Amino acid sequence: MKINQIMTHNVEVIEPTGVLQEAAQKMERLNVGSLPVCNGQRLVGMITDRDITVRSVAQGQNPTQTQVSAVMTPELIYCYDDQDVKEAAELMERHQIRRLPIINRDKNLVGIVALGDLAVDASTRQSGEILEKVSEPAKPRR
Repeated sequence: MKINQIMTHNVEVIEPTGVLQEAAQKMERLNVGSLPVCNGQRLVGMITDRDITVRSVAQGQNPTQTQVSAVMTPELIYCYDDQDVKEAAELMERHQIRRLPIINRDKNLVGIVALGDLAVDASTRQSGEILEKVSEPAKPRR
């Protein structure tokens, strides 16, 4: 099964020039913990509630003035919309991520896949096994 058959289309995004308060409000409204960051349709990063907390608030930055680009994660893990669902599951497991942006071959954001979406494809490993791998705790820095 191809990823474009199970992905969520019409994904809410935020621009890199948006401020953190706007990103947090959008996350609250959508009940999500991350948003793709796009310049137009081009995916340029991801921002999570943790990014906002650890990279900004903990550093004393003002969320009404700090731009998303200052704290977003620019190193992207993504999947193409014509790839197999199994490949997406492997990426999510390997990189311990719960939401995977989906782009087309022009590198434009076309969707997102959440861990729960993988349960739709019975040929992938059980989503519970993937959740277990994704949820393995990171070792704290000491």
